Amino acid sequence: MSKTFLRFTYSTMLVLFLFVVGCKDDDGVINNPGGDDNTSSLYFPPTSGDTWQTHTPESLGWDTSKIDALYNFLDDGSTRAFLVLKDGKIVLEHYAGKDILKISDFTKNSKWYWASAGKTLTSFLVGQAQADGYVKLDDKSSTHMGKWTSMTKEQEDKITIRHQLTMSSGLDDSGNADCTDQSCLTYKADPGARWAYQNAPYTLLDSVIQAATQQDFDDYFNKRLRDPIGMDGDWTYLDYNHVYFSTARSMARFGILVLNEGKWNETVLLDDAQYIKDMVNTSQDINKSYGYLWWLNGKSSHMLPGLQLEIRKPLSENAPSDMVSGLGKNGQFLNVVPSQNLIVIRMGDNPDNALVPAKFLDEMWEKLNRVIKP
Repeated sequence: MSKTFLRFTYSTMLVLFLFVVGCKDDDGVINNPGGDDNTSSLYFPPTSGDTWQTHTPESLGWDTSKIDALYNFLDDGSTRAFLVLKDGKIVLEHYAGKDILKISDFTKNSKWYWASAGKTLTSFLVGQAQADGYVKLDDKSSTHMGKWTSMTKEQEDKITIRHQLTMSSGLDDSGNADCTDQSCLTYKADPGARWAYQNAPYTLLDSVIQAATQQDFDDYFNKRLRDPIGMDGDWTYLDYNHVYFSTARSMARFGILVLNEGKWNETVLLDDAQYIKDMVNTSQDINKSYGYLWWLNGKSSHMLPGLQLEIRKPLSENAPSDMVSGLGKNGQFLNVVPSQNLIVIRMGDNPDNALVPAKFLDEMWEKLNRVIKP
């Protein structure tokens, strides 16, 4: 079961979407190396209004003399929003440049696209759909979507929801990796035999959720995830891609939810500890640094989009080893560090030319470490 959408150019859709949202009012069991229950001290901002408690860098013993150098690095890399949260409270919050329409200054109320960092939202929502009894990860994808590729039935029926979550569907990514049309979805390898970063099977998880729940994807997302934690934002289709737009603070809210293993304060949004653990741990044997649409640091090797190459080092040598991340085009970063109760957000324009700007991520953490570890 799938939907057909009008297709516009990426830039045209950005302008149309941002005009619409601009009219609105802005007002897992994750392993903890230290063994302490750090999340018991987490702060949860109210789900409405602007109230958000803060820590001063001085109160945490951070080196404030290094903050300007960090901000200069970020500004030079076309950053729009940068947040660092400790225990759910904001420590650093920096905005620069113009909004996405290049009209007004970028502020805490400005919305930006998550790009592929938004995959983490879908990952969490799949876990909720499973907990709600709508799907199982080992369901054949065709059970919910019907005929959805140009492969034989035997080939197609081998692909499961789990394969879509782990970038191991076996679909051919050598053409337009975003294209969700049946004609674009062809056989390359058996599912599970190959890891390849491909947007199409990920995007089609929306159709799986929609068919299984018998609800519009956006409605289910808003009801189960966005609204209960006070996020703003909306999904929109830009060509084939389903892209989430929100403020940086809303990305931080989702980070707090993940840091607290699927609970918002005392409200359980994902009651499946095993799924949360699996979501942020190695999901297959090929790319050790990839979970269920989450990137994982601290592994012995990683792979990057567009390359069938194992790089024998962690994703970021400067970032904490237990960091899990949503990483998106042009440097959209959602970093969650359980051992330190840290959340680090970066939104902005392209700092380099990588699909996943791992070099910029590593350099950002090198600068941030000088602040956190004086």
